[in-house]
Amino acid sequence: MLLAEMLFFLLLILVAAEVFVNALEHLGEKLKISEGVTGSLFAAVGTALPETIVPLLAIFAGTQNQQLNKEIGVGAILGAPLMLSTLSLFLMAAFAWKKRGAQGHFNPEHGGLTRDLNFFLFAFGLSGMALFIPHEMPEVRTTFAFVMVLIYFVYILVTLRASAQLVKDGHGTEAESPMFLARLGLPTNWPTILLQLGAGLLLLVLGAKGFIHGIEQAAPLLGISALILSLLIVPIATELPEKVNSILWIRRHKDTLAFGNITGAMVFQGTLLPAIGILLTPWNPQREVLAGVVITLLAALWLRILLTRGQLRVWHLAVNGGLYVTHLLIVLV
Repeated sequence: MLLAEMLFFLLLILVAAEVFVNALEHLGEKLKISEGVTGSLFAAVGTALPETIVPLLAIFAGTQNQQLNKEIGVGAILGAPLMLSTLSLFLMAAFAWKKRGAQGHFNPEHGGLTRDLNFFLFAFGLSGMALFIPHEMPEVRTTFAFVMVLIYFVYILVTLRASAQLVKDGHGTEAESPMFLARLGLPTNWPTILLQLGAGLLLLVLGAKGFIHGIEQAAPLLGISALILSLLIVPIATELPEKVNSILWIRRHKDTLAFGNITGAMVFQGTLLPAIGILLTPWNPQREVLAGVVITLLAALWLRILLTRGQLRVWHLAVNGGLYVTHLLIVLV
């Protein structure tokens, strides 16, 4: 019964994300912005909402057990960028392997991908440093949190500024399919786009809330802590929208959208959510947490090094998959 309940809420999350992202594509087309902005900002934020909402609801409106809420919050906050930088990139490469081969090239727009990774490495590096700041120094922890929020707003401005030139260069956003509400006979305009966005967000909140309570019940049954369960299971489940969207885009050779969807979500979840974690959760260097931070930074740094070398081949992302397996061994053994 518990498994059926969690599967139901997971399905609700996936449907809600699809509804939300579908509306976002039409919003990007209507605003005449680039694929980079749509991927790194709109699609990334939209598909990151499930795993974003889980820790927020856990911290602010979770169960009666505050310690459990904080463990779920920390695990989900750190687990999201970990999965994105390792497992998500590996799965995307695995689905490109058949058509492109192990030596095949990925060709995302390098400027935008480099920007995403630079912002992420800097911000998430700060969140790792914050693990070692004592709670008796609240002013320092607050400063770190404020800087990380500021980093994301600077990232938005820089990304939007680059959009105009990219559109001129032929990288404008084009919606792949009609909006869902349009299939019901409604026109595709601002009111219907916003209505579908709102409906998707509401369903995401409901699905995430149900999933939290499922984790609360599943953790003692499996004999593991809520921290480990949320660090491993929540991101895998709730990041399915990113994986599915990026896989679809990579199969259509839309590499900029595919990578931007993942790296943009990494920036979003490597700045705003750790800032909340620093302020409202224990946020200390437990073995599982510290291992997750280090491996996430190594995975992002590996991708950044590949871009510097000017070549990004399909097999290169097998390293990211290996880093995910390494984290599993550290946490579970």
